[in-house]
Amino acid sequence: MPWWIWLILSLFMLAMIVAGIAYAALHGFRALNGIAEIGSRLGKPLSELADVPQGADAREPLAPPTFTQPLNSAISRYDDAQVDVIRCRNAKRERHARAWARWSRFNR
Repeated sequence: MPWWIWLILSLFMLAMIVAGIAYAALHGFRALNGIAEIGSRLGKPLSELADVPQGADAREPLAPPTFTQPLNSAISRYDDAQVDVIRCRNAKRERHARAWARWSRFNR
């Protein structure tokens, strides 16, 4: 190949490398601006959360941990929770039975 073709190819290659670096740098700066904007948006609520004292917004006083209470209180809370679970299961069963009854009327 003649020397001028090599010159054109090398200049084209250098131009493409410079264009690629410029493209990457431009998009990198845009990404940094986007990240900075997101950081500034998140900074204000997070700083407000850090300023709130612990337990200041609580509506009821904190109960002592379960392991420091007598075993009977933990058992009674567990029993209450199980009663709620059974109540919810029965309510779900009744809703399903009503739905099946309603659907069976349409299938006759």
